[in-house]
Amino acid sequence: MENTMKNYEDVDSWKTIMFLYNSALKEVGTKLEILNDEFQHVHKYNPIEHIKTRIKTPESIVKKLRRYGYEISIENMVKYINDIAGVRLICSFTSDIYRLAEMIGNQSDLKVLSIKDYIKNPKESGYKSYHMLVSVPIFLSDSVVDTKVEIQIRTIAMDFWASLEHKIYYKFEGDAPEYISRDLRECAEMVSTLDEKMLSLNEAIKECLEKQEELNVSTKTKETNRQDQRVLQGLD
Repeated sequence: MENTMKNYEDVDSWKTIMFLYNSALKEVGTKLEILNDEFQHVHKYNPIEHIKTRIKTPESIVKKLRRYGYEISIENMVKYINDIAGVRLICSFTSDIYRLAEMIGNQSDLKVLSIKDYIKNPKESGYKSYHMLVSVPIFLSDSVVDTKVEIQIRTIAMDFWASLEHKIYYKFEGDAPEYISRDLRECAEMVSTLDEKMLSLNEAIKECLEKQEELNVSTKTKETNRQDQRVLQGLD
């Protein structure tokens, strides 16, 4: 949305900016629902458990600009704050995360601006998630405005940990005692172990079902062959 100032005369209007971000959330949300429905249609499986959307509050935006050392202005907000419009995808398994990221990246009318893989490279706190910053065109009556949306993709377990970590640090205003931070990191490791175990279990179940299906097909084929032989013998 870097070119918004040039593309839209009313960009100094807070309501106009929020309209653009809300429109971007609708666009991205619809795309994700279609992708999930298509995956269910083709593979009989839904990779997305939940979709959450949110717009940052004015207070959060101002606080972040001050933390970054920028003057409080709509221009700086649009240029430097990338997560004003946010979508969070909650998946069952870590394999779903990368599958969804690939599907999103293949959308011709979405431009991937940056990727931060906090799963392969967790934050020091233990935080894990896959972040994609995308740009989506918003078609207005007289112009097209590219608007940024941050997409976070994580498992149910990762989301559980991140939600509690945020609440705990919010109470301490980001200055929690070291033993609290240490325990949170240990919990993050437990979450990672749980995700790995559940993914392994899911793959084992799929493999078992595939073998069972192959066995059933083989059994049906043998039974059909025996029936055919009996019919032929009867004809003889």
